[in-house]
Amino acid sequence: MAPASGGTDCDVLVVGAGIVGLATARALLVRLPRATAVVLEKENRPALHQSGRNSGVIHSGIYYRPGSAKAGMIKAGREALTSFCKESGIEVAWPGKVVVAVDESELPGLRALHERANANGVDVEEIDTRRLREREPHVRGRAALLVPSTGIVDFAEVCRALAADVARRGGVVRCSETVLAVREERASVVVGTEDRIWTAAVVVNCAGLQADRLVPTKGPGRIVPFRGEFYDLAPRAEHLIRALVYPVPDPRFPFLGVHLTRTISGRVHAGPNAVLALAREGYTWRDVDGRELVGLARDPGFRHLARCHWRMGAAEIYRSLSKAAFTRAVQRLVPEVSRADLVAAPAGVRAQAINADGQLVDDFWIDQSERVVNVLNAPSPAATASLEIGRHIAELAAVKLAM
Repeated sequence: MAPASGGTDCDVLVVGAGIVGLATARALLVRLPRATAVVLEKENRPALHQSGRNSGVIHSGIYYRPGSAKAGMIKAGREALTSFCKESGIEVAWPGKVVVAVDESELPGLRALHERANANGVDVEEIDTRRLREREPHVRGRAALLVPSTGIVDFAEVCRALAADVARRGGVVRCSETVLAVREERASVVVGTEDRIWTAAVVVNCAGLQADRLVPTKGPGRIVPFRGEFYDLAPRAEHLIRALVYPVPDPRFPFLGVHLTRTISGRVHAGPNAVLALAREGYTWRDVDGRELVGLARDPGFRHLARCHWRMGAAEIYRSLSKAAFTRAVQRLVPEVSRADLVAAPAGVRAQAINADGQLVDDFWIDQSERVVNVLNAPSPAATASLEIGRHIAELAAVKLAM
């Protein structure tokens, strides 16, 4: 890595080697080949949290509010991701998906989703029960939206390729180095880790679940961790799903409901639910962080969220604790799935920002100061749009470097 300008250790230091952090470092080095970039990751390899614990779906863009950052970035992001995977020899498949209205009551929601897809320029088609059965013989539904532009990939493999490309371009990815503090000064940003002190001209905070602890937000709000629990279909039941099958989502929440997705490895995931995690990295009920729980209890926004949605929260907890309840959620789409067909799989934890009013932030949220770019909300479809998000953040960082 070439020496940084201005007496700092590097021009840009990225905290977090998830997919957005790595995409940002790569985009910066593409834009400014002479820049120096360092990525610090507390784990012993990239993508051990959100970027490596997901369904592996390349999303089409049907769900997002027209005019939002999600809707604006996903198409370019999907195209950039596809090109990068092709260049890197990473397998991508495009099985498409169906969003299924199980009964008449869900048809208005399906039609509203169709209208949103049209507004976002996504090619979809409403199909009847007969055509749904032709595509997915074991799925029950009154009607469905067929979304051909939905794909699958291994995002952890994408992260490994991004890290390798950062290194090829002269950047540094350092794992097993935990960032403890970030302090912005007049001429640089000081970053303290367990091992040393770094100085950088610009810092990009892509710490995911820890982002608001590391660099507090300018405005009110906090990250709330939601655990998404998965089961895999046992091999004997994998034939029940050919591609990707989703329910009609509840428009009040940014979670898509329990769905079934065939992965690039050929397995079939069932899930996730969305249950409040008791720690930022609370992948099981045994993972409990007292500081996190006290912080949530004291936060007026979270208290408002809990008051408004306690029934749904209780239902998610019940489905988490009861395999029978989870099975019933799957059976609503695929009646032939039995409890014995579901095999526990690793969970993920989503970093979901809420605002002071207790509303879930339903878009990407990138905060800025003079020398820090703070990525505070980058849930799905951030993996799909990661290269476009990284390009956008690299532009912000480049402007700061030129100041």
